[in-house]
Amino acid sequence: MNYDILCKGRHIMDRVLEALNEHHKAFFSSRVFAEETGQPAPLESRAWSQIIVSLLTGIRGLDRKKGPDFIDGSDVKAANVWGAIDTPRFNGCIKAGTMSSVSNSMKSLDEMPYLFFVLWDYEPSSETERVRIWCVRPQYDNHFRNICQKWYSLRASGEIVSDNFQLHPPRNLNSDIFTNNCGNLHYPLLFCAMWDGDEYYVDYYEPDILQNGECQPA
Repeated sequence: MNYDILCKGRHIMDRVLEALNEHHKAFFSSRVFAEETGQPAPLESRAWSQIIVSLLTGIRGLDRKKGPDFIDGSDVKAANVWGAIDTPRFNGCIKAGTMSSVSNSMKSLDEMPYLFFVLWDYEPSSETERVRIWCVRPQYDNHFRNICQKWYSLRASGEIVSDNFQLHPPRNLNSDIFTNNCGNLHYPLLFCAMWDGDEYYVDYYEPDILQNGECQPA
């Protein structure tokens, strides 16, 4: 491998781990005050998830402008198990019920290069904190498109009345299966980092997922 490319890759991963460590520190230090006062933890993981994905992939955000999460039209969905009261899910995974011209149809997937899913949970054996990132290519992933098409069809017929296409992630499980009434799939895992008590380390990273990742039937 070219030395400059190797060094750049190491620098990127160092920045990812630096950000993850900062998120962990901020989340658990702020949760102390939340528990003391009976208030929700003030740290919102959605924005952190977008930051981590940007650092990992190099895809920039919109500089606080309205629209998709990334400048190329990609989106991130996040769920955090840590201290959660309700059951964390990935919500609003495809567009429905909005004023967008591509809402309520498969056209929304045709305009989205990537859909990232970020789950903050616990590894079941060690019970340590971890973060996992899955990546779907909505334009090309036929299995994912099939369940989305089924959901849109059921919504159009009135059998589904919600605007919220939910995916149920493998919370605290060593699995890549997301469940949904329209179909369960194995989702392509891009990245996993584990907390060792002091800092994060990379447990899994497969960048080829960005070029050839595809869901598989569960």
